[in-house]
Amino acid sequence: MADDVSEFDLLVEEAAALGMAGGVPSVERVDVPLADPAGAHVSALLWARDPRVTFLHGAGLNAHTWDGTILSLGQPAIAVDLPGHGESSWRDDFDYAARTNASAVAAALDAIAPGVPQVVVGHSLGGLTAIALLESRPELIERLILVDASPGLRAEDAQQVLAFLGGPMVFESREQIVEFAIAAGIGADREALMRGVILNTRIREDGAVVFKHHFGSAPPGASLDLDFTSLWPALERSEVPTLLVRASDGFLPPDVVDEFRTRVPRAEVIEVTSGHNVQEQVPLELAAIITRAIG
Repeated sequence: MADDVSEFDLLVEEAAALGMAGGVPSVERVDVPLADPAGAHVSALLWARDPRVTFLHGAGLNAHTWDGTILSLGQPAIAVDLPGHGESSWRDDFDYAARTNASAVAAALDAIAPGVPQVVVGHSLGGLTAIALLESRPELIERLILVDASPGLRAEDAQQVLAFLGGPMVFESREQIVEFAIAAGIGADREALMRGVILNTRIREDGAVVFKHHFGSAPPGASLDLDFTSLWPALERSEVPTLLVRASDGFLPPDVVDEFRTRVPRAEVIEVTSGHNVQEQVPLELAAIITRAIG
């Protein structure tokens, strides 16, 4: 598919793959300038007016990872491109820690949905960012839904995605990336993977295909802090209703889930049969879980 395809052209195909009849709801892209000099702006998809649900994606993904889930949910929503991902600016300092991301998300919510507390759904790094947002701006969150994310997440349990991000970042074609993703166990549905690859890559002037996210072009010597344990107190002391959706074949082994239950006893924990990217592998089931949670 050509590089000039609109990011919204694939929504009809996504809806058809989910067995959904009818038109695709109104979606527009909104860019919000940031006061932080290291990052110029944060970008988001606004699914209809008066949103009440905000979605935050994981590392190396973008707001479109939620397309199937949001289509299935049928609620006005915001899907944010975290800093360094999608159409959001790359940070000059390569600081993509959860707390730094949370500051950008807060700016987006202040601009797009001022004064409206959100049901915040966060996957992986997006879930950790949501916890950091709960820590710094609790008034922005009405309910918290974590998708295969916990402050107890360990680097050794996330080797699948770390190996993918640490592998080749320049490709001859998008088809090559799909093959690479299948080999890495990221997914098996070629059509779905291709849609995701189209939305998460660009074609350089020399014809090479590269990822849009900054992790694919990290500065020499740059690294990410993968210790999230300092976020535990924000969850432990909060009274915001919290749900953990744990993927059976994801990144949270039983001992990490047990720690979550112990530290956050008020939280509900639901397990789904899925790999780590629950929103892509079982979007209908995830949408149903979110619907039940928010009432």
